[in-house]
Amino acid sequence: MKRVMAGIVLAVLLAGCADEADEVQETAAPSVPQNVNIVSIGDSLTEGVGDSTDSGGYVPYLEYQLESLDEIKEASFVNYGKRGNRTNQLIKRLEQAEIQADIKKADIVIITIGGNDVVKVVKENWSHLTVDTFEKEEDGYAERIHTVLEEIRAINEDAGIVLVGIYNPFGRIFVDTEDDEMIVRTWNERAEEVAASFEQTVFVSVETIFGEGSDGLFFEDQFHPNDIGYEQMAGRIFDTINGAPLEELTNQKIVISNEGSN
Repeated sequence: MKRVMAGIVLAVLLAGCADEADEVQETAAPSVPQNVNIVSIGDSLTEGVGDSTDSGGYVPYLEYQLESLDEIKEASFVNYGKRGNRTNQLIKRLEQAEIQADIKKADIVIITIGGNDVVKVVKENWSHLTVDTFEKEEDGYAERIHTVLEEIRAINEDAGIVLVGIYNPFGRIFVDTEDDEMIVRTWNERAEEVAASFEQTVFVSVETIFGEGSDGLFFEDQFHPNDIGYEQMAGRIFDTINGAPLEELTNQKIVISNEGSN
């Protein structure tokens, strides 16, 4: 009888160990390195206008930085940048079947948008341009940013979203006033607030990169970044999402097991 009881106890203990082993296996971090699929979409900053290599602006630099991580084997980008795109036009493009198909497969979607919205305000109000003019347009801009993020989330509920803010080259071309910095900062604050209302969504500020003293970062048109500007832009994106944010953006597909890169 004692042998029977001992056998039962042993069986229960072994079963418990097996359950614990299964539980550990279920909660273990995914194997590394992993491939990550990224859709970059938006305006000329995504297309890479000003990039002397014509390889997609910030994209190749960010690809290199991501693949320097031990946890990432390959970062595959699909680029849907289109020069001149504004928020309303991007919303319309998100209806295209090809774009939707790639977003559905994406782990992360990176967006650059908004600069041309500011340009539109400038062009349409050239003779009577004031800070109030931009303030009146803020709500509509924020609503359109919300729609962009909402549409992407509807296409892929699991993808992380990275929204890159706008910067201020406008004083070089359009507005000779100290108010232009405040205008860009305010529009970025509204976009960041919208991004914060979505899960798995990160806002990346780049306005300080292209601020005062950044003449060497611009293409000859004095509006778009040059190669160095795009490299710094990629670095800011990488620094913002690396670590815990990347884990969240990829739904733990990428789990950072150390602090550094290769």
